[in-house]
Amino acid sequence: MAYLVRRSPSRFEIRESRSTPRGPRSRVLASFLETLTRDVLDRAIARAARPVNAAALVRRARTLGIPVLERSREPEARALLSRLRRGDPLDPVLAASLRRALARLPETPIPQSLAEVSEWVGASAAERGAALRELLDLYGRIARSRPPRRRRERARFPRFSSRREAS
Repeated sequence: MAYLVRRSPSRFEIRESRSTPRGPRSRVLASFLETLTRDVLDRAIARAARPVNAAALVRRARTLGIPVLERSREPEARALLSRLRRGDPLDPVLAASLRRALARLPETPIPQSLAEVSEWVGASAAERGAALRELLDLYGRIARSRPPRRRRERARFPRFSSRREAS
C-alpha cells in the first residue's frame, strides 16, 4: 500500500508499506518538493513492488493541501515560447513543420484572466525574480513619496507616574 508522508513543511514522500517477519516496514518510492506531479507518481509506480492507486494518492494529496499538477510542465514548449518572445531567429523549415504539427492538436483558447500572464510562460526564475524586485522597488518608491497616512496624536494630559517624588 502506498501513502504520503510530510517530511518538512515543503518536502513529501510517497512510501510503500510491507509486512516482514520482523514486523511492518516501509520504503520511500519517491520524494518531491511542494507539488505532486505526474512524473513523481510515475517514478513511485515504477519503484513499487505492488500496484499503486495513483488516484487515491492524488485525492490524499489534495486533502493534505499539497498542490497537484497532473499535466507535465512541457519544458521544451516553454523554452521555445521564450525564444520566440525574445525574437530569436527560428529556421523557416522548422517553423513550417511546427505549424503543421500544432495545427493537428486541439486548440483551447486562453482564458481572459490568463491572457496577460501568458507572456511569462517560459520565463526563467531569474527573469521572474528580477521583475518582482523591480515591482517591489517601485512600490517602495511610491510609498516613500507619499506623506504618512496617520500621525500619532500627542497626549492631551501629562502622564501620571506611580513613582513618588523624593521630598
